[in-house]
Amino acid sequence: MTFFTDPLFYAFAVPAVVFLGLSKGGFTGIGMVATPLLAIILPPLEAAAILLPIILLQDVMSCWIYRRDWDPWNLKVMLPGAVIGVGAAWFFAAHVSNAAIRLVVGLIALGFALNAWLTRNIKPEDLPKPRAGLGVIWGGVAAFTSTLVQIGGPPYFVFVLPQRLPKMLFVGTTCWFFALVNLMKVAPYVGLGQFTNSGLVTSAVLFPVAIASNFLGVWLVRVTPEALFFRITNVLVLVLGLELTRQGLMDLFGH
Repeated sequence: MTFFTDPLFYAFAVPAVVFLGLSKGGFTGIGMVATPLLAIILPPLEAAAILLPIILLQDVMSCWIYRRDWDPWNLKVMLPGAVIGVGAAWFFAAHVSNAAIRLVVGLIALGFALNAWLTRNIKPEDLPKPRAGLGVIWGGVAAFTSTLVQIGGPPYFVFVLPQRLPKMLFVGTTCWFFALVNLMKVAPYVGLGQFTNSGLVTSAVLFPVAIASNFLGVWLVRVTPEALFFRITNVLVLVLGLELTRQGLMDLFGH
């Protein structure tokens, strides 16, 4: 397929990039829709490789915007695990079934949504303090799934969302964590031969959509009330978890 001349491709790619831009602008969670959407017409790793240059461009803008809003402790405990997670994804990419990855990530997302519902009435001061060891584990899982299918949000949220960080601090920390993880992915994608000339040209063609949607996301996150922001994120993760679980089960047992 010559991506940049195929109208069907753009019917899926443009909405995917818009979702990414909204997410990178701070509307965290909605970006998880991007790769599954594009994976409807492409293999997940190929879809992820086309989106990665776009994500890196959006990361530069987002990290500049949120350069003062990030939590050092969360990055310190999660990034060591992320290094291991990216390395593990690189090693297993040629052997792990896409269907199995979809199913695992979907179940993690459903687990997160259930946890968010069960703890919805708990005050932040009554929540257990986050432990560094769990941060390393969830950082690794987030980086692993992000490398394979660009969906690192659910594992990341399992560790960070229960902390109930102030909205802007939560958004900035999320932007910085995934920006650094995305940089780590470049070597595996090169090693796996996922970057192609047509794919890179397609990424460049989609840059204007990425930039515009990024700024739209920044505006939306600033005008959206904090309680509504987290409620929307929880619903998105639930819907995505259901869809990924369905896809994984169908691919594994539907044939």
